[in-house]
Amino acid sequence: MDYKLNIYFILQVPIWKQKSSPGDKPVIWDYHVILLHECNKEQKSFIYDLDTVLPFPCPFDQYAREALQSDDFINPTFRRKLRVIPADAYLKSFASDRSHMRDASGAWRMPPPPYPCIETAESKMNLDDFISMDSQLGCGRVYTLSEFVQRFGKT
Repeated sequence: MDYKLNIYFILQVPIWKQKSSPGDKPVIWDYHVILLHECNKEQKSFIYDLDTVLPFPCPFDQYAREALQSDDFINPTFRRKLRVIPADAYLKSFASDRSHMRDASGAWRMPPPPYPCIETAESKMNLDDFISMDSQLGCGRVYTLSEFVQRFGKT
């Protein structure tokens, strides 16, 4: 196989070029999930982000430059980290009952997606394992934004 699919959980994220962005300002997500179609070394890799206004799919380097931008001007406390999870591991193990989308009274903070909750035989809710940026927890590998861009970018 000449490609890999990986799922990325990004934490503490300002992301630009999002459908809900006010003009040129970023959207501040508590976490955001994207897919990377990682090709062989001669071909570009592509990001699939359902919330972007950039091309879909978007070449990795363009997405990194325009949507992720740089952490250089961000307070070090808020610099972004990404958990990279192989797509097959994600599909076998991720579960969310959407409880994180409800407020203290149980009301929806935002309308939930129209599709059913995702669950596995082992779990109905393990989102915290995926959004944790503690490298000792969860599956996959945690990268800083600069490590992520160096590892998967072509330029």
